[in-house]
Amino acid sequence: MAAAFSNRAAIEASQLVSLRTLLAALLPANSFQSHRLADTGVSSAIASLTEFAQRVPFTTKSELVADIATHPPYGSNLTFAPDRYTRCHQTSGTGGAPMRWLDTSESWQWMLDSWAEVYRAAHVTRTDRVYFAFSFGPFLGFWTAFESAAQLGCLCIPGGGLSSAARLRMIIENRATVLCCTPTYAIRLGEVAAEEKISLAQSPVRIIIVAGEPGGSIAATRQRIESLWPGARVKDHHGMTEVGPVTYECPARAGVLHVIEHAYFAEVVNPATGEPIASGETGELILTTLGRTGSPLLRYRTGDLVKPANTSPCPCGSHERAFEGGILGRCDDMFIVRGVNIHPSAIEEIIHHNGSVAEFQARLTNRTAMAEFELLIEPAAGADAELLKSNLERSLQEAFQLRIPVSIAPIGSLPRYEMKARRWVKD
Repeated sequence: MAAAFSNRAAIEASQLVSLRTLLAALLPANSFQSHRLADTGVSSAIASLTEFAQRVPFTTKSELVADIATHPPYGSNLTFAPDRYTRCHQTSGTGGAPMRWLDTSESWQWMLDSWAEVYRAAHVTRTDRVYFAFSFGPFLGFWTAFESAAQLGCLCIPGGGLSSAARLRMIIENRATVLCCTPTYAIRLGEVAAEEKISLAQSPVRIIIVAGEPGGSIAATRQRIESLWPGARVKDHHGMTEVGPVTYECPARAGVLHVIEHAYFAEVVNPATGEPIASGETGELILTTLGRTGSPLLRYRTGDLVKPANTSPCPCGSHERAFEGGILGRCDDMFIVRGVNIHPSAIEEIIHHNGSVAEFQARLTNRTAMAEFELLIEPAAGADAELLKSNLERSLQEAFQLRIPVSIAPIGSLPRYEMKARRWVKD
C-alpha cells in the first residue's frame, strides 16, 4: 500500500525524489529519452517539479508511433537490454495504430502496486472473489488487474472465451463478489440476465469495478448499472497501456477520481496552448510515469479531458489530486455542431438519464460545410419507442440548444460490446 501523505508538500517531495531516480536511470541508457532531453539542460539533479514541467517537452503518441516504426518492433524507449523485459502488451488501437509496450519485472510490479490502490479504495480484500468478464488479449489492463488481485490474496476467476450467459452462470455459481469489466459490458450482462431469467437480485456481486470508457463516472450510467445489479456499487478507475493504472475512485465521492500520486506526476493543461489551466477549468491530462523505469514516459499527452476538483484535503482524507466526473472524454472526441461543443460523455448522460435505451449509436457527418449529428437508439424491450424518441429530442434540445434528430433502430440490431464500445461513427 502506498504511503498516506499528510499534505501536498509531502506528495511533491516524494515525486521529486522518484523523478530524480528515474532520470538517473534513463538519461545514460534510454536513447529515445536521452535524445529528447539533450538540449533541455535536465539532469538527475533537477531542482523542482516546476522546473521539470518548464524544461521538458511534451511526449506525444505520434512520436511514439514514429519511433516504433523506425525501430521495430518495440521502439527505442527502452532503458535496459532486451533480455531484461518479461512482458509485452499493446494498445487497443482505437485512436490509431496499436503500440507495443515492453515491461521489466520491476516495472510490472510497480503497476500491480498501483492496481492494489484501486482495490484498496474500492474496499476489496483478500476474502473477495473477483470475476474478470473479458477475454485476455494483448491489452495491459486485464493482466495487471488479475495479477494484482491474486497478490492481494483474492480468488481470481477468468471469464475469457465465454458467452455472456455462461459468464453470468460462472459469477453466480462461484459466488463472485467483485466484477471487473467495462461500463458497457456491465449493462450488457444485466440485459442478458433478464433475457436468460437469471435474477441478479440474488447475485453475490457487491462491487463492480469498471474502466475503459468514461461511463463509470457518469451518474446516469452508474445508476443504470446499479439498477441492473441490485446490491452492487460501481467503482470507476482509469489507465492506459502506455502509462499503466492511473486513478482510483474516491471512497467518499462517487464519480471523483484520485491520481495515484506516488506513481505519477500529473499536470492538466489547455489542449490548445499547452499552458496550465485555471482552477475549475477542463483540460488535458499530462502524465509522467515515476516508476515505470524500463519504458518511461515524460509529460505524456494522454488526450484525456479532466476537470480538477478544488477540495483539498478531500472528504476521504486524501491530499492527492482529484478529477470531478472522472475522465470527461477525449480531446479528439469532442466535436462541434453549428458552433456548439459536444462531448460524448454529455450525450451518454442524457441517454441513460432518460432510461429505456438498450443501446445507441451516434453519427457525425461532415459531407457539407456544416457538420450534422444524429442519434440512433435501440429501445429496451417494452419501451414506448415514439415517446422515448420525443423525450430524448427534447432533452438534447434543452441541453445543447440544438435540434438533434433521433431515429429508432430495431430491437437487437445495434452491436453489443465486451471491450471499449465504438458507438461514435464519423462519416
